[in-house]
Amino acid sequence: MRGWWQDLTDLVLPAECGGCGRPRTVLCPECRAALSGAAPCRVRPDPEPPGLPVVHAAAPYEDEVRATLLAHKERGALTLARPLGTALAGAVRAGLGHLRLPVPEGLPTAWDGRLRGGNGQLRPGGGQARAPLSGTGSLLLVPLPSSRQAVRARGHDPARRIALAAAGELRRSGTPARVLAVLRQRRAVADQAGLNSRQRLDNLAGALEVAAGGVRLLASGGRVVLVDDLMTTGASMTEAARALRAAVAGIDPYLAIDACVAEAGEPTGERMTEATTVHTDRTQGARGMAGMSGVDDMICAAVVAAPPDSFEINRN
Repeated sequence: MRGWWQDLTDLVLPAECGGCGRPRTVLCPECRAALSGAAPCRVRPDPEPPGLPVVHAAAPYEDEVRATLLAHKERGALTLARPLGTALAGAVRAGLGHLRLPVPEGLPTAWDGRLRGGNGQLRPGGGQARAPLSGTGSLLLVPLPSSRQAVRARGHDPARRIALAAAGELRRSGTPARVLAVLRQRRAVADQAGLNSRQRLDNLAGALEVAAGGVRLLASGGRVVLVDDLMTTGASMTEAARALRAAVAGIDPYLAIDACVAEAGEPTGERMTEATTVHTDRTQGARGMAGMSGVDDMICAAVVAAPPDSFEINRN
């Protein structure tokens, strides 16, 4: 009810800028420029958690950007979701270049040939086919989940709301995208405030999972971008990526193969027993955090903001 009432009052009552407080504007031109005026960059926390996917952010978490995020998240300024979603969509686009589709080793020639060019050579990219920016499958935005207690206290789910706005912005610019809120907390976690990066990793380890039925939805799209409003130490993003890797590693091999072929723009054709056997053998040992290079190539992350110093750590 709180979210519904806030939506109504935002439409009727004069608003103020979420970044600087200027009256009668949702976000003034200066604050909008601070949020989306610069090109999104890859960000890396220090120390960088093992298993953290490639993350792009739209803006440093400071000044007007910080105030805008807090106004949306904690004060229920829901009209800020659209400009925040626009900023997030920019970070998503920046990360798409890091998404590749794996060509599983040892596949039968009949299937493997679909991902080869006319000269029979594998497409460029170290034996992997780069995912197109559009095609038969949608880009899947997976928001990091908030706890039920936090959603009740705030009256809305900030990450999911911004993700929905970002998906709409991506579709308007020609990139098919949809939101899959398939991650959920499988156990309670302590308040992260005051914890260092190591303590946050320990606190969140094993805390997330993909909800029942979510695996098939993930398999239907092929390209997955984890999204959130803010990344600080990267602990939450790392745990979310671990949960997705664990789910994808357990996908029915037929679904994994079909998803790869569909994203490569080819018909799926007949399912092959030989491919199933090979793929099953290869997924058995691939459930660790860092041992799934093929899955890693199908997952990246994007956030609206990150600490300023994480923009400076841009090792290649």
